[in-house]
Amino acid sequence: MSGILRELLCVSEKAANIARACRQQEALFQLLIEEKKEGEKNKKFAVDFKTLADVLVQEVIKQNMENKFPGLGKKVFGEESNEFTNDLGEKIIMRLCPTEEETVDLLDKVLNGNKLASEALAKVVHQDVVFSDPALDAIEINIPQDTLGVWVDPIDSTYQYIKGSADIKSNQGIFPSGLQCVTILIGVYDIQTGVPLMGVINQPFVSQDLNTLRWKGQCYWGLSYMGTNIHSFLPPVSTRNSSETQSQVTQNPSSEAECSHPFSAVISTSEKETVKAALSRVCGERVFRAAGAGYKSLCVVLGLVDIYIFSEDTTFKWDSCAAHAILRAMGGGMVDLKECLERNPSSGLDLPQLVYHVGNRGAAGVDQWANKGGLIAYRSKKRLETFLSLLLRHLAPVDAHT
Repeated sequence: MSGILRELLCVSEKAANIARACRQQEALFQLLIEEKKEGEKNKKFAVDFKTLADVLVQEVIKQNMENKFPGLGKKVFGEESNEFTNDLGEKIIMRLCPTEEETVDLLDKVLNGNKLASEALAKVVHQDVVFSDPALDAIEINIPQDTLGVWVDPIDSTYQYIKGSADIKSNQGIFPSGLQCVTILIGVYDIQTGVPLMGVINQPFVSQDLNTLRWKGQCYWGLSYMGTNIHSFLPPVSTRNSSETQSQVTQNPSSEAECSHPFSAVISTSEKETVKAALSRVCGERVFRAAGAGYKSLCVVLGLVDIYIFSEDTTFKWDSCAAHAILRAMGGGMVDLKECLERNPSSGLDLPQLVYHVGNRGAAGVDQWANKGGLIAYRSKKRLETFLSLLLRHLAPVDAHT
C-alpha cells in the first residue's frame, strides 16, 4: 500500500514540474501571460491555457495511477472535465497519450498549431520522476485497492498561479498571496466509510533561485490506517512558534487571565465579519489571511498556526481530503464547523469529521461535493475543544445556529 502512496508522490512531483514549466519555459509562459489580457481569445483554441494546465495535471495523475495500479485510475475524481469544445464547435478530449509524439499532436489541436508550446508541454508530461522517502520506504501496509477513492485538485489557487507574484513577503512564515500559495492536492479515502487514509500536498513554488529564476518545491505526505500513522519529516517550526506552543501546552488554556490569546488561526480573505470579530477576541493579532484552501490547510500541517477555519460552503472534497489525511496521521483532523457549533460538548459525541464518499443530498454539479458546513483544520483535538469553547463564547447566538 505504501507503493500507492509512493506513486502518488511521484505523480505529484510530475504535476509540480508541469506547473513550474508553464511559468519558466518561454513558449508556455507566453500562453499563461495571455490569460491576464482582456479581449477575445482565438476561437480556434479549445481551452484557455490555465484550464489546460489544470486538466493536464489531473489526467497525468489519473493515467499514471492506472498504469501502475490497474483499476485505480477510474477511482480518481477531480474538479476538471477533460472534454473541451472550442468556439467553432470542435470537440477535443484531453488525455495522456502513450508516446510523447502523440501527446504533442493532441496538444497541437488544443493550442491551435502552437508547436513550440505543445512540444515543451509534452516533454515535461512524459518525463520520468523518481521520488523516495526513507520513512515511507521502511513500511509496508496492505489496504485493499478496491476500497480506495482518490480526490485531486490539480492546481489549487489558480488565480495566484496565473497572477504569478514571486515577491510577496511572508507574515510570520505565512504568505498572504503569491506563488507560494499554489498547491497540488491528492487525497485517498475509504469509499465505504469516507475516512481519509493518505494525503499528498505538493507545493511547487517554495523558493526561487535569484540567478536562474528557477523554482524549487516541497512535498508533504501522511498515511493513517488501522492504527498506523506515519507522515513526512516536517521542517522545524521557528523558535518563536515552538516556544509559544510549549508554553501554551503547560498553561491552563481556559484561563484567559494567564494566556489571553493562546491560539493562532489562518482564514480566507472572504471570511464573514462576525467570524473575524470572534476570532480577533480569541486569537488577538494572531489571525492571518492567506490564499488557497490547500495552502491554508498546509499552514496547520506545518504548525505555523493552530487552526484553519472557514465558515462558507465554497471549499470542496478535493480541497480538503489530502490535508485531512495528513492531519489524521499527525493526531489532528478536519471537522464540519457548523456541526461543531451546534454540538453539545457534554453529549460525549465525537467531533464531526469531514467524510469524502457521499455527496450533499439534493445538490447538483460541483455543489454536491461542497463542504456545506464550513470547516476547521486542527492538529490537536484537545486544543480544538478549547478553541471551540472560546469561539462560541464570542460568537453571537444567531451565528452559532445558522
